[in-house]
Amino acid sequence: MNKYFFLLSILFVSSYTNAQQLHRKTLKLMGSRFDISVVANDSIEASNYINLAINEISRIEKIISSWDINSQTSEINRNAGIKPIKVSTELFNLIQRSLAISKLTDGAFDISYASMDKIWKFDGSMKSMPSEDEINNSVSKVGYQNIILNEENETVFLKLKGMKIGFGAIGKGYAADEAKKLLISKGVTAGIINASGDMNTWGKQPSGEDWKVAITNPMNKNTAFALLPITNGAVVTSGNYEKYVTLNSTRYSHIIDPRTGYPTSGILSVTVFAPKAELADALSTSVFVMGTEVGLNRINQLKNIECIIIDDQGKIHTSEHININKL
Repeated sequence: MNKYFFLLSILFVSSYTNAQQLHRKTLKLMGSRFDISVVANDSIEASNYINLAINEISRIEKIISSWDINSQTSEINRNAGIKPIKVSTELFNLIQRSLAISKLTDGAFDISYASMDKIWKFDGSMKSMPSEDEINNSVSKVGYQNIILNEENETVFLKLKGMKIGFGAIGKGYAADEAKKLLISKGVTAGIINASGDMNTWGKQPSGEDWKVAITNPMNKNTAFALLPITNGAVVTSGNYEKYVTLNSTRYSHIIDPRTGYPTSGILSVTVFAPKAELADALSTSVFVMGTEVGLNRINQLKNIECIIIDDQGKIHTSEHININKL
C-alpha cells in the first residue's frame, strides 16, 4: 500500500515582507522519505522545530511499527488467537478509528491486511495468475471484524491465530498529523509535513500565498496535470503507475483488495483532500479498492473530503466540490 512522493510547487517571490523564510529538511523516517518544512525566523529556530517533528514521528513509529519486535503492535500480533493485549490510549484510539474507516468503506480499508499472504509479485517475475484457491487462502486471516476491542480495559485481541495488523495505509498520515499538531502548539505559524506523498499543511508561504500541490500526471509521471491550492489540510495520492503487473492483457495494481485477495484494476491514481492526513491516507487506498463509481459516491457523502481519480484510460473523475486548474 505504498504512496508515491509528490512535490509541492512552492512559489517564491524575490523579496519577503517579513523576516520569516521556509526551511526544509529531508530524511528517512518510518522506512520512507519525509520532507519537513517550517516557516521560521532563522535556520537555528527552524532546526529546533524540525527536530521536534522528527522526534514525534520517531515516537509514533515505535508504537505502530510491526517490524519493531518491542512495539505494542508487534505484541498484539504475537498474541493473535491467544489473548487480548493492553495498549496505550493512543494506539487503542488509532485502531478504533481504523475500524470505523473499515465500516465506512465496507472493508476496502482494513488494517488486518497485514495477515495477507504475499502471492502477487510486482517486480516483473510474475508470469501467470495465482490459482483461485491460492487467492482465497491468501486472505483467509484478513477481516477487521476479527479485531476485538475492549474499550474499558483498552485491550486489543486478534481472534485468529496468525492474524496480523499493520498501519502501512494510515500510519504515515497519522504521524504527519501529530507532528503538525505539535509544531502548531509550539508556535510554528506555517509549514508542511510531507510523508512520501502524505502531505499535511498549515498557514501560508512566507510570501503570503497559499501552498500549492502539483498532482502528477500518471500517464507521464515526470509532469503534473494540475496545480491546486491547499490551506490547513492534507492531500494524499495513491498510484499504481510504478508498481503493477500485466496478466492476460489486464493491468493489476499493487494495491490489493483485502476482501478478495485480487489486485485492483481500472484506476491509475487517486488523490484525496481531507482535513487530516490520517483520513486522506486511508481513503486514498480505499477508493482504489472500491472503484471509481462507488469510491466517488462514498466521498461525496463525506463532509470536507474531496477526491480526484484518474482511470487507466487517462480520464479524470472528481468529487462534487473540487475545481481543478489544469496546467
